[in-house]
Amino acid sequence: MSEIIKVGMADLKTCVSPNGVTTLGLGSCVGIAIRDPVTKIGGLAHVMLPDSTAIRNGHLTVAKFADTGIVELVQQMEKLGAKRSRMVAKIAGGATMFSFQGGASPMGQVGQRNVEATKAKLKELKIPILAEDTGLNYGRTVVFYPETGEFHIRAVGKSETVI
Repeated sequence: MSEIIKVGMADLKTCVSPNGVTTLGLGSCVGIAIRDPVTKIGGLAHVMLPDSTAIRNGHLTVAKFADTGIVELVQQMEKLGAKRSRMVAKIAGGATMFSFQGGASPMGQVGQRNVEATKAKLKELKIPILAEDTGLNYGRTVVFYPETGEFHIRAVGKSETVI
């Protein structure tokens, strides 16, 4: 019987088929699901912020940031036997959750900045994004199954979608 592994905020987890990974409450955060379709090894990162370089106190939570969390997820998957050259990704989240976030302030654009940073890091790592459900103004809960690559997305008041 398969297990669904929970991923917290600013967290990441890997799994091997038939297990899956899930995270709750993707508002402005982005969920990055990556898999190797040959080995069926996958993982999910729940990133909160786009860039770790502004953190100077030395207490870096790697999974909190798109630039460091994606790299760590890929490295953990490689340790399990996945090959980066075969990896593909799907992403969800990056919403504008509050009206003040629509303003010109960089803090107001955190969801959009998270999506942009995620796409840039995946491009740098040469991991193609096969599908995405990002932006708009609502939160999402996701479940990812590396066996099939299905990324189930649930949101209050909306039909579940699978990308």
